[in-house]
Amino acid sequence: MKKYQVISILVSIGLSFVIVSSMSAEEMTNHNSSSKGFQSIEQPIALKMANAVGGLSLMVAQLWWFLGSKPKSQQAKINEGIQEVTITVDGGYVPSLVTVKRGQPVRLQFDRRDPSSCLEKVLFPDFHIAQDLVLNQTTLVEFTPQTVGMFQFSCGMGMFHGAITVED
Repeated sequence: MKKYQVISILVSIGLSFVIVSSMSAEEMTNHNSSSKGFQSIEQPIALKMANAVGGLSLMVAQLWWFLGSKPKSQQAKINEGIQEVTITVDGGYVPSLVTVKRGQPVRLQFDRRDPSSCLEKVLFPDFHIAQDLVLNQTTLVEFTPQTVGMFQFSCGMGMFHGAITVED
């Protein structure tokens, strides 16, 4: 899902909440406040249904976002004996999962588009690599994996993650 789609969904949910809240506020101002103690406010069934549907929609969206979305993966392409992949750095890493072959040089091209300070650096702890990423430029990270397995990489603050899968 693109950023503008997420923003438009959140704006529409916010507008719905404002409309529902203003209807509730209208009902409360027309209510007789001369009596003492707590009195329940009767709400129309449509308002109760809208609140329930809105809450369930938000829960489903969160579950999908955190549990259901799968990382985008890409197989490295061999160019003159070097396995190459371009990774776009924009609110995370795309693709966030890269598959390479063991024993062949790898060249990852990080194209940083996100100005946040968290994504200024990429760390590959298993390969002892820490590389600064320049904004709006492509930065190369080169290494040759010698062992099969999955190796994590992350931003400098550890908030955004990706992985390199090394196969035979």
